[in-house]
Amino acid sequence: MFNQGAITWSSRRQNCVALSTMESEYIAASDSSREAVWLRRLTAQIGAVQKSPTNLYCDNKSAIAITHNPEHHSRSKHIDVKYHFLRDQQSNGTINISHVSSESQLADIFTKPLSGNRFCILRSQLGVVEGPITGSRF
Repeated sequence: MFNQGAITWSSRRQNCVALSTMESEYIAASDSSREAVWLRRLTAQIGAVQKSPTNLYCDNKSAIAITHNPEHHSRSKHIDVKYHFLRDQQSNGTINISHVSSESQLADIFTKPLSGNRFCILRSQLGVVEGPITGSRF
């Protein structure tokens, strides 16, 4: 989000098999952290340096715990090392991962079937507005 509007988003199938919901969420958060680091570098190049950490919200408390505390070794030792990029970014202050309730998770609009009302609420919170219908399909 930038100036109350979504500037980038992605929804795709993970290219690896996750053995738990925690692992799946951890992998998604790692992918998101890489995107955030890229965006931070891009904005810095145009003169908008971000001094505070980028907030990354996750609705899985176990994935957040693994990020903050690598001592959960038995639960995460099988996770590919490349996904621990998230831990590095959290520890160096580039990313701040924190919990968000499932009801407030904006990413659900991209990943879950929603009621029409919930879809409209999340769409509005993303800063996406419904445009006029032009009669054209494209």
